[in-house]
Amino acid sequence: MAKSGRQLTGKRGEELGAAWLRENGFSILHRNWRVGRFETDIIATREGVLHLIEVKTRRTRNFGNPEDRVDRRKLNNMIEAGSAYIALHPEWRRIRYDILSIRIGIDRKTEFLLIEDVYV
Repeated sequence: MAKSGRQLTGKRGEELGAAWLRENGFSILHRNWRVGRFETDIIATREGVLHLIEVKTRRTRNFGNPEDRVDRRKLNNMIEAGSAYIALHPEWRRIRYDILSIRIGIDRKTEFLLIEDVYV
C-alpha cells in the first residue's frame, strides 16, 4: 500500500532527525521502538542520559508548529514506553523525554528545534 504525503513527510523527518541528533552528539540506540501499543520514534543517549524522542515534522506552519501536535496523551504514551524500556534496561538511571520539531521549508531549508525534558 502506498504511503500518504503525511506519512512520507514523517518518515523523512525521522531520517533528518536521526542525522541531526548524531551531528549534535547523540548516539542512536533505537528507531521506532515498540512495546505493546506504545512506540517511540528515537531512543538515543548523550552524556549518560537516555532520551526518548518524539519527532514531529511539518512542511508548512499552516496548522501550527510541529511540536504543537504533541499533546498530553502522546506525552503519557512516551512515559509508558519509557517505563517499559527501563524495565528491560534497568542500567539507565537518567531519562529524559524530548520533542524534536522539524520544519522542512519550501526552499528546502530545514529548521530543527529540540525541546528537552518535557513533562505533563
